[in-house]
Amino acid sequence: MDRLSGHVDLVTRLLAVMEELYQVKDLDALLDQVLLQARCLTNADAGSIYIIENQVLNFSYIHNDTLFGAADSNKYTYSGHTLPIDVKSLAGYVALTGESLMLDDVYHLPPDLPFTFNKSFDELSDYRTRSLLAVPLRTSREKIVGVLELINALGEGRQAVPFTNRDRLILNYFADKAGATIERARLTREIILRMIRMCELRDPEETGPHTNRVGAYAAELYRRWARNRGLSQEEIRLNRDLLRIAAMLHDLGKIAISDLILKKPTGLDSEEFNTMKFHTIYGARLFQNATSDLDVMSAEIALNHHERWDGSGYPGKIDDICRDQVRLGEGKRGEEIPIAARIVALADVYDALGTKRSYKDPLPEGEVLEHIREQSGRHFDPEVVRAFLEIHDVILAIKEKYQEEPPTSLFCPLTL
Repeated sequence: MDRLSGHVDLVTRLLAVMEELYQVKDLDALLDQVLLQARCLTNADAGSIYIIENQVLNFSYIHNDTLFGAADSNKYTYSGHTLPIDVKSLAGYVALTGESLMLDDVYHLPPDLPFTFNKSFDELSDYRTRSLLAVPLRTSREKIVGVLELINALGEGRQAVPFTNRDRLILNYFADKAGATIERARLTREIILRMIRMCELRDPEETGPHTNRVGAYAAELYRRWARNRGLSQEEIRLNRDLLRIAAMLHDLGKIAISDLILKKPTGLDSEEFNTMKFHTIYGARLFQNATSDLDVMSAEIALNHHERWDGSGYPGKIDDICRDQVRLGEGKRGEEIPIAARIVALADVYDALGTKRSYKDPLPEGEVLEHIREQSGRHFDPEVVRAFLEIHDVILAIKEKYQEEPPTSLFCPLTL
C-alpha cells in the first residue's frame, strides 16, 4: 500500500510540475524551470540543457548549486558553445541515438565506449563531476529537440552518488513532456523575432541581437533587483518570464515613425527628436486591449522606458494615450515609473552606448560603466544600477553571446 501511495504521489507531483511548465511563456525562463524541476525530481546538484539549432547542439542553460547557488545568475548560462551531433561527446551521443545515458563516474569510463568526458569545465571551475544522467528532449511527435543532462546525484551530506534506475525512468518521462513545452516556447520566441525583423526593415538599428540583449539584460537585472529586495522565488519567476518577452518589444512603436527619421545617418534635430518621442505612445497603443499580464507589462515598458528617475524623461504623464491629439506631459519620476520600465531603461541605454550605430562608434566598456554610475539617481533608479554592477560579469556574457557578428571568444561551458 505504501508503495502504491508513493507512485500516486509521484504522478501527482509530475502532473503539477508539467502544469507549471505549461504556464511559462519565455524560452529561457522555461529552460531554467525545466532544469530546476528535473534536478528536484532526482536530487541533482547540477545540470545543463542543449538545444538543437542548425543541426548542432547549442549549449543553452546551466545550473550548479555548488558553484553558483540555487538562484544565482551565472555567466556560463550565456555561453555560445556548440557541439556536433555525433557519438564523440556525451550530449552528442544522446542526441544522435535517442538513448539515455546513466554513468556512475565519468572519470572512469570503459575504454571501448565511443564517447568521452570533457573535463575542461571541471578544471576551470575546480568542480568534480562524478555521476551523470543524460536524456533526450522529445516533442509530442518524437522529434528530438535537445538533451537534458544532470550531474551528481546527492546523497547524505551532499556527497555525489550514482543516479538510480528510478531516476532514469522519471527523467525520461519528464523529458518527453518537457520537450513539447520547449518546442512551444521556441515558436513563441521565433514569432517575436519575426516581429523584430519586421521593425528592422524600417529601423536598421532595431536588430534581433539588440532585442535579445535588452531582453536578457532586463531578465537578469530584474532577478538580482528582486533578490536584493527579498521577493519570493515564485514572484521572481513569474515576473522574469514576462519581462524577458516584454523587454524585447520595447521599441515596437518605431514602426509608426517616418523612415526619414529612423534611417537618418546623423543625429536628429529638435523637431525630429520630438516626433521620435511618440514611438513610446505608439508602442503602448499596440497593447491597449490587454488580455494578459504580458500585454500589461509590454504596454508599461513601451510607454515608460524613456522616463527618467529624476523626472526629465518622456512621454510623461498623459491621461489618455489613445486620443487623436496627444500632448507630452510632465515626466514621471522615481517609483511613478513601473519597475519593468526602469530596468529596461538601463538595459537599453547600456546596449546603445556600447554598440556601433550608423551615427556613432561604440564607447569602451569602462566609459559606459562610468556613465551609468554618474546617472544613478538621475536617469536611472539607484537600486537598478546597484543590481547591474553586481552582475556585470553576466551582462558581459550576454553581450558576447548576442553579438551582431559571430563571437571571437567563448566562455568555457559545462561540456559533457
